[in-house]
Amino acid sequence: MKITAIKVYQVDLPLREGRYNWSGGNFMEVFDSTVVAVETDTGITGYAECCPLGSAYLPSYAKGVRAGIAEIGPKLIGHDPTDLWPLNHHMDAVLRGHPYVKAPIDIACWDILGKVAGLPVYKLLGGAEQERIALYRAISQEDSAVMAEKIAGYRAEGYTKFQLKVGGDANDDIRRIRACRAILAETDILVADANTGWTMADAARVVNAVRDLDVYIEQPCMSYEESVSIRRRTSLPFVLDENIGTVGDLVKGISEDAFDVINLKISKVGGLTKARQMRDLCVASGIPMTIEDTWGGDIVTATIAHLARSTPQKFCFTATDFNSYVTVSIADGAPKRVNGFMTASDAPGLGIEPKWDVLGQAVQVIA
Repeated sequence: MKITAIKVYQVDLPLREGRYNWSGGNFMEVFDSTVVAVETDTGITGYAECCPLGSAYLPSYAKGVRAGIAEIGPKLIGHDPTDLWPLNHHMDAVLRGHPYVKAPIDIACWDILGKVAGLPVYKLLGGAEQERIALYRAISQEDSAVMAEKIAGYRAEGYTKFQLKVGGDANDDIRRIRACRAILAETDILVADANTGWTMADAARVVNAVRDLDVYIEQPCMSYEESVSIRRRTSLPFVLDENIGTVGDLVKGISEDAFDVINLKISKVGGLTKARQMRDLCVASGIPMTIEDTWGGDIVTATIAHLARSTPQKFCFTATDFNSYVTVSIADGAPKRVNGFMTASDAPGLGIEPKWDVLGQAVQVIA
């Protein structure tokens, strides 16, 4: 089997809530998502999606996905899409870094492999470890009362896990965390995610001020070293996200007891091949994971569901149904949330079919 063409589509995904705010005054209202189709000489096509969270979250941006694929795409024609590690090694050889560019190529090839094998991707990733995947809801950074009110609404929809966007003024963040924890049940999970937004001084103030609460602290500061310093100052459970992007980062963090949980974002690490490698290392090391991505729609959500479904439940801290955050559906067959849970399709591959009337014409064709 050989890759014969790569087609690229662009689609806007407006937010249901209108706006999503996080640390540093950053916000998004409409996400720019890229859908990739990898065609083969057998007539089988694989699909994937990559949707960076703007350009101020990670070293990635929406137009960069398409520019990067234009750069590496011609060098992938003729390669066997089912040889996933050789394909990844080749992508790394022809383009240094930029894992988010390579992620949709890798994921589309997993979709192809599943279709060739007649199996859902979660089977190829190890098999069904759980039938239902517990989801969390991210709560945009706003006034503490507004955030608490949103949590109450999402609890009524079945969510029991919540991630607060903090990382602003320390006093405001203390109020946000306290107000939101106060309305939750004892069994509900609350994560305060600063998205690198606090100085060490502010982070130290916040973790000390909320030390009596049942709350996880996520990615308090910009650097790994700053964040680990805060971990040493608190007994609260600790999550790292932005600083964990490679196997090397993960190995270092495990060896230095830098976290209790990590956020494993599939496109951030380069796709399912590398995400599975990091997932398996976390499971072997006893580290739970939030399995998710930077953002996206139906195809990203399907990809998350397959990796999460093949992850043992006790190590799958939570996952994300990004397609419920946006107003545009781009594929049939994608997971749908039911009472705070979702699952992956049993159809071959990712189990999705793009909606071509929504995607329109390809913005790039590489053949």
